[in-house]
Amino acid sequence: MSRLIIVSNRVAPISEGGPAAGGLAVGVYDALKETGGMWFGWSGEVLASGQPQIKVEERGPVTFATIPLMRRDYDQYYRGFSNATLWPAFHYRADLLQYDRHDFGGYCRVNTWLAQQLVPLLRADDVIWVHDYHLIPFAQALRAAGVKNRIGFFLHIPFPASQVLLAVPPHRELVEALCSFDLLGFQTGPDLRAFCDYIVNEANGSVEVSAEGPSVVQAFGQTLKASAYPIGVYPDEIAELAKAGERGKPVRTMKATLHSRKLIMSVDRLDYSKGLVERFRAFERLLEHSLAQRNKVSFLQIAPPTRADLHAYQDIRLQLEGESGRINGRFAELDWAPILYIHRQYERPVLAALFRTAHVGYVTPLRDGMNLVAKEYVSAQDPEDPGVLVLSRFAGAAQELDGALIVNPVDIDGMAEALATALSMPLAERQVRYRDMMVQLRENNVSVWRDNFMRDLQAAGAAKDEGEVAPVVREHLAG
Repeated sequence: MSRLIIVSNRVAPISEGGPAAGGLAVGVYDALKETGGMWFGWSGEVLASGQPQIKVEERGPVTFATIPLMRRDYDQYYRGFSNATLWPAFHYRADLLQYDRHDFGGYCRVNTWLAQQLVPLLRADDVIWVHDYHLIPFAQALRAAGVKNRIGFFLHIPFPASQVLLAVPPHRELVEALCSFDLLGFQTGPDLRAFCDYIVNEANGSVEVSAEGPSVVQAFGQTLKASAYPIGVYPDEIAELAKAGERGKPVRTMKATLHSRKLIMSVDRLDYSKGLVERFRAFERLLEHSLAQRNKVSFLQIAPPTRADLHAYQDIRLQLEGESGRINGRFAELDWAPILYIHRQYERPVLAALFRTAHVGYVTPLRDGMNLVAKEYVSAQDPEDPGVLVLSRFAGAAQELDGALIVNPVDIDGMAEALATALSMPLAERQVRYRDMMVQLRENNVSVWRDNFMRDLQAAGAAKDEGEVAPVVREHLAG
């Protein structure tokens, strides 16, 4: 049986019941631990000198192969092109985009170097699954090194519309590099359409849609396949974690602090794409317009630090601290602070138990690939007395979770009204919405995501090996 080789920028130090990680880490680890295989990538360590060495560690069925980065590589590949150029562009924030040719050169150099480190670890029948925007040139580098294995790519963040992507100077080189993969996976249909639009209207390529299965893309002399694969969670596992933690100290402390008040809860990495400032202001608007909610509801925002050495993230932290202080100063009473803003990380079982306590899950990114927090919140609810999810239309999860209250995250009044609706929603309606969303979550869990992608990757590689093209119907994408 072929091994699965996962390649991602960061190999997260994740363990059962350990610290919560981002959607990529949770989704990848949950998928990999069932099948076994290898997870390869950066260790998170940055060296000032010396020669980086691969560390290989076995943990049950999973082999972790990690390697440090040199300081220059970290600055150019990670801080520079990945997070100062690609991240804002792919999240539709071209106004925050910073570009330096040397950073792009470092990005390509590190991808080539990482690919060269992986090559000696590969077997002929391994299937390679590369993850996220840091590693767009990875397959191109592997092919240059002579690797003929099946190679798939999954993008965990949005893929931007062509006119936004054009703001990235080497956009053509990036899309050409993507075409070296056998299969491209996107979170949602709109992300897939944005990629196909670029292929047709900017790369002079073609996109053909089969009656069943991925689209066939031809561009830059390559033939590959592309489709949408919405990543999921294990809802019943999260429900068990939440139920088990109900009597734990964190939940007991939270309930004692609330004094029977209702709880609105958000969990996000500290990032400008998450709509945190708008979210705080919508909660303020709720308190302005609904006198009955004052001292009756509290808002818990957990925002673990991320990329703390980038100025944009330092700015958003200062802004949030200012907003929470201002709103609390305006509305707080001797026995009540409206906003509890926590800038630290919690373990997954603790978060699941807190989600179960919250009357409202408040998930309103300005733009997000999927947002597994939305799915985790729903999964953690008590079926007899579930909470309500308020969800941004610009989160990928909004394509699936139609039992949520869908909002536009720049509409402050609209979000405030949705919060009021959620807080007063009758039990019967909450139960119906919860049941509908749980059906969706169970039908599209992490295993389904992994199995669908791997099935299509095997088929894409087989078709390329045999020079076959499946029957297709051409899709004409208007420019």
